[in-house]
Order: sequence, then structure tokens, then C-alpha cells
Amino acid sequence: MEFGYKLSSEEHDPPNLLRHAARAEEVGFQFAMISDHYHPWTDQQGQSPLIWSVLGRVAQVTRRLKVGTAVTCPTFRYHPTIIAQAAATVACMMPGRFMLGVGSGENLNEHIIGEKWPEPPIRSEMLREAIEIIQTLWEGGFKSYYGEYFNVENARVYTLPDQLPPILVAASGPTAAKLAGECGDGFIGLAPKSELLQEADQAAGVTLPKYAEVAVCWAESERAAIETAHKWWPNAGISGQLSQELPLPLHFEQAAQTVRPEDVAQSIVCGPDPERIVAQAKSYADVGYDHVWFHQVGPNQEGFFKFFEKELSPALRSLGSGSTKEPTRPRAEVVSGP
Repeated sequence: MEFGYKLSSEEHDPPNLLRHAARAEEVGFQFAMISDHYHPWTDQQGQSPLIWSVLGRVAQVTRRLKVGTAVTCPTFRYHPTIIAQAAATVACMMPGRFMLGVGSGENLNEHIIGEKWPEPPIRSEMLREAIEIIQTLWEGGFKSYYGEYFNVENARVYTLPDQLPPILVAASGPTAAKLAGECGDGFIGLAPKSELLQEADQAAGVTLPKYAEVAVCWAESERAAIETAHKWWPNAGISGQLSQELPLPLHFEQAAQTVRPEDVAQSIVCGPDPERIVAQAKSYADVGYDHVWFHQVGPNQEGFFKFFEKELSPALRSLGSGSTKEPTRPRAEVVSGP
């Protein structure tokens, strides 16, 4: 199993994200995942830089750390042709180290272009088309595509990496899991549910790499950690489909008014005990995940890095390391000519 770190773009500005990426590599994380938002979930979180600019600098301040998006929505505020070009460029800057994580998005970030927010089945089909377009453009040469939701006319991504990045597809239900298997090179899940992993693998015809996030809040005491988590990430206590449907940070703040600190602590592992975090990571490992990244909630990232280096990393060795499956699905040969 490999362990990663969350570059939380909702909570941290670009200079701090760069420092965190460098520190993550320094203390021994094997990969990092960066959130791709236009708005934070709440005003308290307070940030939301354009991560494609940040990724260019992350490529320069790290040498070994693999980095992925968690996740990019390539269907509304981004046209898939733009993501094809952006991801190819970043992959050129960090050869063999970049992963494109994609998903069907949230209204919070995508309503800004003034288009209707469709129902989940439509969003899923839009994502399928977007992935097809990205993969087609990565074949090289001039390409056209005429779909139900997107058109592409005579587009060519000239700057392509020697090694194309794998596409990891986020899924929270069986339909999306099947799509991940049919279209993606890896699976990003939201819960330790073995049936979704099986759905993805069956659709893929191979065993895909599996990625998941574990939210934590390290502090010197459990009470301090719970208070911090409730202040900075109350949206963890909002259940159901609201995370995909609410359009503004204000609405998330309103929905979180009834969320208690103890409710947040049900979703975020709070406190200084490494074994509780290991147990949460193990719940994912037990159903087949081979990559877990940790999201340290709140401003005290340096405290978490020291905790990871001295206590959490040794404790995680019980789950194993170095035997994870990497994306191996064959890709089309890149064509250099028109």
C-alpha cells in the first residue's frame, strides 16, 4: 500500500501548497493529491487557486513525489480539450509522476458558467464523453469528435509527454464505478465498499489501482482536534447528495449550522493517536484499496508532517508498502505527425 498527502486547495494559498508538497516528499509520502475547486466549501476555508498554475511549480519543488488531481471535473467550467492539454503539459513537467483524477463535479464549482446543473445520469455520460475526448487527443495528430454533449473540431495537443498520465475516475455509486472500469486506468472511491471496487474491476477486465482519502485532524489533544475540524471542515457532517447539489459556500455554511463537533468527528479521525488513523486506513485496505491519502484538516500542517514522520509512518508499516498496483492498461501509441 502507498500513502499520500492531500494538498487542500480550499484551505491553503499557492505558496503554502508548494511548501506542503515539498514537505510531503521530504517526510516520506509517496504521492499527493490536490483538490481542483473554483470555490471552497465554506468561506472559513478561504482559498481556491487555479491548481494548474500551482502544479507547474509543484513539478519544480519536488523530485520523486507523484501528484494527482482529486478531482478535476472536465465537463463544465473546463472543456475536455483544455484538460487534455493542461494534463499533458503537467505530465511533461513531472515525467511519470502525474495522474489525472476526474469526476462528474459539484454544482459549487460548475454553476459559475451559467449552465443548467443536470441530473447525475447526464453528468456521468458527460464525463464519459470527456474522457473519450482526452484519450483521443492524447493519441496525437489532429482530431475531431462529435458527441451528444461535446464537439471538437480539428484539435491537436502538440505538447505530449513521453509517458501519458493515467486517468483515475472517481465514483460513489455502481454506475460511476462501471464507468471508471470502462474508461479509466484507476479508481478513486469515497467509502470502503468492496462492491464498487468489484464493479470497476469487472468492467475493466483487470484489477485497477484503487485510491481513497482518509480525513484526519492531528492536534495535541482529541478535543482540540475536534474543535479544529468542526471550524475548518464542518461540511464533513453534511450527508446525502447536498455536496453535489448546493451552489454556494454560503449554502454549505447554512447546511452545517446543525452539524455538531461530534458529528464531524464521525467522519474525520481526530486526535494524536496514530492507531486510530491506521484503523481507518486499514478499513480501505481490507476491501482492496492500495493507495490511501491523508487530508490533514486545518492550518497546522507542519505538526501533522512531524507526526507522520515520527509516529504515523512507522505505525502504517503494518499495512505494507511497495506492493501496490500501478496503472498498466495499454494506451494508444502517440502519433507525432498531423
